[in-house]
Amino acid sequence: MSIESPPADWFKAPTGNERLWVGLALCWCMIMSMAMPYWHFYGKQNSTGESYKVSVADYSTRVRQFVEANTVGEQSGVPIVEIPPGGDGYLLARMWAFYPIIKLKKGQEYRLHISSLDLQHGFSLQPLNMNFQVLPGYDHVLTIRPTSSGVFPIICNEFCGIGHHTMTGRIIVED
Repeated sequence: MSIESPPADWFKAPTGNERLWVGLALCWCMIMSMAMPYWHFYGKQNSTGESYKVSVADYSTRVRQFVEANTVGEQSGVPIVEIPPGGDGYLLARMWAFYPIIKLKKGQEYRLHISSLDLQHGFSLQPLNMNFQVLPGYDHVLTIRPTSSGVFPIICNEFCGIGHHTMTGRIIVED
């Protein structure tokens, strides 16, 4: 059996309720198209932070130096590192952990550098809606000012291999 052409009069223009729904969908598309740039520039919904190309070895060295200079404790073998207010801190994503645990003070501003050693990872700060792609060879800098205290888990939201489900980290914010 061969494929046959449809009849010449197969297309029928929308009528009645179908026409109404097509019009509503088109209006909604126009509204959302205008809202996206608005929320990007005025709603502070997206990071317009800095990003730099960096070698994996150089970034790893920066993280090691940062940890050695700012360690204030340890939790399950992972150093807890306090970033000085107004200073720069470094977070490293690697199979299957975020390193180190970051400690911050509520109300202070920080520059948090994030990069990966091996694969593409995701950085999702819970319960906030902060989501970023973390790529090897790129130093993504986030300027943050914590507004509430507590322990905020970091989850990898980009599948990174067999141990992906264990890839978590923490940011501790104190008063």
